[in-house]
Amino acid sequence: MSRAAEGGLILAAAILAAMGVAIVEFTRGSWLDAQVAVTLISFVVSFGSIHLAVRRWAPNASSLLLPTTAFLAALGFVEIYRLDGHLAAIQRWSFVIAAAGAVGVLWLLRNTGVGVLRRYRYVLLAAGVFFLMLPLLPESWPIHGAVVNGSRLWVRVEIPGVVRALSFQPGEIAKVLITVFLASYLAERSEAMSTVDRTIGRFKVPEPRHLGPVVIAAGLAFVVLIYQKDLGASLLLFGLFIGMLYIATGRSFYVFTGGAIATLAGVAAYNSFAHVQRRIDAWLDPFGQFADAGYQSVQALFALGSGSLTGSGIGLGRPDLIPAAETDFIFAAVAEEMGLAGSLAVIAGFALLVAAGFGIAIRSRDLFRKLLAGGLTIVIALQAIIILAGVLRMMPITGITLPFMSYGGSSLLANAVIIALLLRVSDEEHA
Repeated sequence: MSRAAEGGLILAAAILAAMGVAIVEFTRGSWLDAQVAVTLISFVVSFGSIHLAVRRWAPNASSLLLPTTAFLAALGFVEIYRLDGHLAAIQRWSFVIAAAGAVGVLWLLRNTGVGVLRRYRYVLLAAGVFFLMLPLLPESWPIHGAVVNGSRLWVRVEIPGVVRALSFQPGEIAKVLITVFLASYLAERSEAMSTVDRTIGRFKVPEPRHLGPVVIAAGLAFVVLIYQKDLGASLLLFGLFIGMLYIATGRSFYVFTGGAIATLAGVAAYNSFAHVQRRIDAWLDPFGQFADAGYQSVQALFALGSGSLTGSGIGLGRPDLIPAAETDFIFAAVAEEMGLAGSLAVIAGFALLVAAGFGIAIRSRDLFRKLLAGGLTIVIALQAIIILAGVLRMMPITGITLPFMSYGGSSLLANAVIIALLLRVSDEEHA
């Protein structure tokens, strides 16, 4: 696909978002207003700036990533606007900030490429752990952690006379930093980890000294996340570790061992945390827990069922009855108002995004770039799989947001940086 075609598809996504806002206004009995124009401008400025940055600093990058991302963001924004206009206004600014972050990454790496990140892997690991620990700051401090929906994931900045109330999720940035560390560390030790074994009875296991730093980093991250009661992020991080170990070594040992550990950890979490018990019970029998933890799942099931083939129409459904529809359950809102057709479009969009990411990893000849592209793609894929599976009742609800579609500036910024890094790797594979 040419850059001109990429730009045309980005413009089409911006028009799609603006048309969705217009339809919502029509269903409310209003006529076209400034919201339509502001939406169009914000999308053109955000994704158009990334497009221009790619033309300037990554001209050989894949042309599949940006249009797909813009399409998913447009569908998600329409539903956010339909649910809460105030949140949609904030989301528009989040698009601009996320685009600035992506453009900044492309500019910083314009001469050195992603290879420079290998030199600072332990600095990036320390920064990632630091961001994970930020929500543990005492609430009496101006910058402090905050508990939202039972999980201590947020950091709030409240400085009288300077900042009234600014909230963000530092764990979203941490996942990117930890992915870069893993790619750098495994690139140097993948050969030894895949060939050097220690025999225990009839079984061959990797040498502990090769896995030491990875296990320590994973253990520290898991302890922090479990203390914060953010088991969804723990699952994401664990899946990232296992996936990157498998990519680096090609050994199924890590997959089977990881599956066994995940099962044992799930049983332990069920017996240790009351909120985990409630979520699993609601997953197994949501109608039996309708007045409590199952209410969200049941309302999502009603929305999925009433969507039919083409949906009720944008602005004509009742996704507002689903708790947290603009974040955790944005897919259920899309399914109700856009039907099976809209749902399949979302799934196809994520499938294309993941396929493009893994395609970049496969084509990369340098091992670090291969692992970096594969790890970043795993992050996006796991987020999409975990939240879609939760909405469709294939697994318990974890509270992870759907990339590019759910409301939230922290997630949008982190995922925009992921796309920028994938674009940079894709460009370098041609060099």
